[in-house]
Amino acid sequence: MSDSSANKDKAGNGESGNGMTIHLKIWRQARSAAQGRFVDYTVSGIQQEMSLLEMLDILNEDLVRKGEEAVEFDSDCREGICGTCGMVVSGVAHGKHAGTTTCEIRMRQYKDGDTITIEPFRAGPFPIIKDLVVDREAFDRIQRKGGFVSTNVGSAPDGNAILVSKLAADDAMDSATCIGCGACVAACPNASASLFVSAKISQLAWLPQGGPERGRRALSMIAQMDTEGFGDCSNHGECEAVCPKQISIQNIARMRREYVKAAWTGADKARNTGGD
Repeated sequence: MSDSSANKDKAGNGESGNGMTIHLKIWRQARSAAQGRFVDYTVSGIQQEMSLLEMLDILNEDLVRKGEEAVEFDSDCREGICGTCGMVVSGVAHGKHAGTTTCEIRMRQYKDGDTITIEPFRAGPFPIIKDLVVDREAFDRIQRKGGFVSTNVGSAPDGNAILVSKLAADDAMDSATCIGCGACVAACPNASASLFVSAKISQLAWLPQGGPERGRRALSMIAQMDTEGFGDCSNHGECEAVCPKQISIQNIARMRREYVKAAWTGADKARNTGGD
């Protein structure tokens, strides 16, 4: 692209040679028990190639230079892999573009002078720690209740030793792409964690290695989900719409089937029961 063409693109986006000016409304909260509020900021010199998190980095550099406290937010890989960067951007968990995490949002999506509202995931089981950071340890506690295979099988077997159909392998992989970011909870009007839990249950239910503990797994993980205070699923579908890995709500139907089968067969009374 020639320099003249690049300049035309910038002009079309309202960006001058010095970058865009973006107005921000960011939720600030000193601690979990404190009263929070939205605070207005203006950040200049924002380039189209920057990510939303890089813009927040620039904001924090400006705040630190002024002697003010930086905005706290979570991030890690910044490549759409880990899900650590979860926040609500302009009213939508992870922003308005489907199949992306917050760190994948590029500023080319905005125009000079736009206002962006940024707030934390809001759900009772996700208490705010500070500003945009929430405690998602509830997911870890659910995972520890059965989101794994505990059988000691020794060294890794040959890849073809246990036959798995292509359909089952694909469905298991689709479920396993869940990164546990919590966007499903933030988007659900009931603050339900059903999409997360169902993905963790389904990814093992599809595979023969997960068969021996499938019943106990479903009962234990769902019981822990209820203990954590997450709401029930009422089929709004908001969770699937905001999921950065586009996990299907068909997993929730499978989770319910796994739960009913396990309850009927008494899978909570023995370790190796609850299969088909």
